[in-house]
Amino acid sequence: MLRRNQRFLTQIYVLCDAAGMLAAYLLAWWIKFESGWMPGMKALPFSSYMFWGLTYAILAIFIGYYGGLYKPRRRTRFSTDVWKLGQVHLLGFVGLLSLLYFAKQIHLSREFLGIFLALNLAVLVIYRFAVKMMLFRLRRKGFNKKYLLILGAGSVGRNFYKSLLQYPELGYEVFGFLDDNLKEHPPTGYPMPPILGGLDRLDEILRKHMIDEVIVALPLAAHGKLAKIIETCDNAGAKTLIIPDYFDLLPARPYFDNFAGIPLINVRDIPLDEFGNRLLKRAFDIVFSIAAIIVTSPVMLFAAIGIKLTSPGPVIFKQERMGLDRRTFIMYKFRTMRVSDRKTADTTWTVENDPRRTKFGAFLRRTSIDELPQFFNVLKGDMSVVGPRPERPYFVEQFKDEIPKYMVKHHVRPGITGWAQTNGLRGDTSIRERISHDLYYLENWSFMFDLKIIILTILRGFVNRNAY
Repeated sequence: MLRRNQRFLTQIYVLCDAAGMLAAYLLAWWIKFESGWMPGMKALPFSSYMFWGLTYAILAIFIGYYGGLYKPRRRTRFSTDVWKLGQVHLLGFVGLLSLLYFAKQIHLSREFLGIFLALNLAVLVIYRFAVKMMLFRLRRKGFNKKYLLILGAGSVGRNFYKSLLQYPELGYEVFGFLDDNLKEHPPTGYPMPPILGGLDRLDEILRKHMIDEVIVALPLAAHGKLAKIIETCDNAGAKTLIIPDYFDLLPARPYFDNFAGIPLINVRDIPLDEFGNRLLKRAFDIVFSIAAIIVTSPVMLFAAIGIKLTSPGPVIFKQERMGLDRRTFIMYKFRTMRVSDRKTADTTWTVENDPRRTKFGAFLRRTSIDELPQFFNVLKGDMSVVGPRPERPYFVEQFKDEIPKYMVKHHVRPGITGWAQTNGLRGDTSIRERISHDLYYLENWSFMFDLKIIILTILRGFVNRNAY
């Protein structure tokens, strides 16, 4: 029954959100004015506060409804839900402040508003998490199911079904397969839903059975059949989702672009292609790097003195690296090795117990202090605080032919730290795994993701056991 009443569930969500917001509003009122925990007098009566609380609830629900907060979110991750919730309510809060300004309500307590914002987000996140966990448990037990029909019993269709088995909490059940060329599945090692016949049975099955979504997993050779399949599904009221036969070539989140009125799949669209995202990241890089240089200046002074006292040569080691758009730049590090010729430095991989390394240099490398001058690279615009680590051109030429998609990381500025590094992939570790993490970062970039990586870098420490 539940799966046929999404509109009813949406209404329940709206009512629960409104109740949660009002509860947070009343709790904020009690904390500020009734608990005795905070000084201050009520400049406005309770009725005025209640009026603006109801106004905020209506405003936030309106923004959430048109912002997609109440769309079916069965397939979305909880972190995505929280991010959307935060966006909606921060925008709603800005709207409330604007209304208060135009209404000249200057006596509404600012402390009260701050408490309300924090409580509101906490209440809504906790209650939505509880609802999501409850739905997960119900779906695992067989309630609130959605039924799928897969067109195509080849490798694409079977792989989709195998992946679906790993997410029982989503509540999807495959009714069966349709395929013109196969009558039964080859051995798979796990039970498979039956092949119910050819594609000509699609209309019959959709009429006789309650199928919510049809997954088209046909090869490119079946392109001519898609129009008829989509028409049949539309007439039966079933949703159609198409898995392209070349899906393994696409990023995790393919982006549909429009060129001259024709829809196109942008194979390598990344969030940092957008001007606003680039501007936000660059502004953060400048502010953070200036702060980092000021805070770490005593450490850098200590490193410079130590290098001068323990080995002859310059304090700063300059090395060519490949960065944004495959352009090279000069990266700065504290010198940790004895001075050698440029060819050796540019073409030799550092190994454990490297004889070129000085004792003080080994300490700098293990503690990552040698990386601190790269904050000046960030200020210059050659690097970012967070991003894929840059490599020497000599090794780039090798890796680009050996490692699939290696060059994709040069679509963004290289970073001092990155998603790969926070997952332990530093120094002498797998290049393939690093690239896999770098691609994930590119395709899933957000400002909050950058902050997460910085926090993880700090919490997990700067000591690197793989830094030779």
